[in-house]
Amino acid sequence: MTTPATLRTEHAFTLPRGYVGPDGAVHREGVMRLATARDEIEPLRDPAVRQNEAYLAVLLLARTVTRLGDLTEVTPSVIEELFAVDFDHLQRLYERLNADAELVGHISCPACAHEFEVDLSEIEDGRLGE
Repeated sequence: MTTPATLRTEHAFTLPRGYVGPDGAVHREGVMRLATARDEIEPLRDPAVRQNEAYLAVLLLARTVTRLGDLTEVTPSVIEELFAVDFDHLQRLYERLNADAELVGHISCPACAHEFEVDLSEIEDGRLGE
């Protein structure tokens, strides 16, 4: 008898630079959850998105990043204040987590057994990197 597979809905991440809070504290570790249909539909009604489509990414990340360091409420203002490299990192993570499941591979390091995900669409020659 097989046990049902569990769906992992939250994923930890580490920002390359980190969000610098008002108190000067740097927040690098966080958690992003999988997006729902509502997460992708609701921001389309926002006037800021109607004026500038690029703002959609800010609202999507604010809805799906559930923790960033000590912050448990990640607002659009927090996402707006991220360094560009961190914003890009979160956008790529969002795309990987919410893309077709067939494009995400779960692998573990043979040396340390650390498990991580890899974007299979980025494999060019059929081999994973070193």
